[in-house]
Amino acid sequence: MASVDLTVMGAGAWGLAVAVACARRGAHVRVIDPAGPAAGASGGIVGALAPHVPEQWNPKKAFQLEALLMAEGYWADIARLSGEDPGYARTGRLQPLADAAAVARAEGRAQGAADLWQGRAEWRVIDAGPGEWSPASPSGKLVHDTLTARLHPRRATLALARALEVLGGEILRDGLPEGPVVWATGVAGLEEISALAGKTAGTGVKGQAALLRPRGFDPSAAPQLFVDGLHAVPHADGTVGIGSTSERDYDDGTATDAQLDALVDRARAICPALREAEVIARWAGVRPRARSRAPMLGAHPFRDNAWIANGGFKIGFGLAPLVGEVMADLVLEGHDRVPEGFRPEASL
Repeated sequence: MASVDLTVMGAGAWGLAVAVACARRGAHVRVIDPAGPAAGASGGIVGALAPHVPEQWNPKKAFQLEALLMAEGYWADIARLSGEDPGYARTGRLQPLADAAAVARAEGRAQGAADLWQGRAEWRVIDAGPGEWSPASPSGKLVHDTLTARLHPRRATLALARALEVLGGEILRDGLPEGPVVWATGVAGLEEISALAGKTAGTGVKGQAALLRPRGFDPSAAPQLFVDGLHAVPHADGTVGIGSTSERDYDDGTATDAQLDALVDRARAICPALREAEVIARWAGVRPRARSRAPMLGAHPFRDNAWIANGGFKIGFGLAPLVGEVMADLVLEGHDRVPEGFRPEASL
């Protein structure tokens, strides 16, 4: 077996994004994951790449904005390189507004978006109208933002895996780390760091989701809906990902139950197109959430010649393009672009 310049432990979205970024710079990268690519939280079905609200700006929001703005070119390149479609499209998002106070807040955020989003996307208040994909809005108003995008999580992760192989990288089910190591092992990694630190550095949060197929309506080019914490994400094949629950306490991280049934019922009440939609898939997985709620990027506090890329939680796919580049900068070139609040120490 050929020697490697870098090992990445974990074949989820972040591990593979780091591996691809390093391979593009000429490194021979080996990824090791006993379960294979997209086996954990990265194998989901929703895929909302949605921004934080454009106010109270901070490094996390700035990092996310940079990642979302680079996403279109990034995923197009991954599709070209891999020959696989990750399902990316910047289709925007609609959010109903509950009352006059919510409308006023949203209008204030429109100015924030104009100032912060660099003229590359809009956040505006529009009238809610009739139509199969128009969500009910008590105020008669909706927020429409043009920054939100979608992808298909599992397909995107598999596209990253294929891109790495095209670039000469390896993906193995077993093996020992060799050379510098990036640990991108999700919930298991957070549990390991917590055990080494003697304190909780992060935990897993279960999410359940469903894939629906509307009857008599093709939503493939429609914007996402975000209603009372529920995402409805139309995919290119005409299905709609619905998600997700957020469960701290659970017995089986991969089982679906009545909580998902309730989520589907809520989705069917959002807009006319979903009322008779067929449920064609149910999914559950556990997402890694660092204690600081920010991503965990940087030098491993308990291992030599090792780094961590963890804690993506609900925004992992949105951040993945930039996480890959920032970690490649750090590991291969010693160039540290990690925001201070993202370092592992912030969660310890």
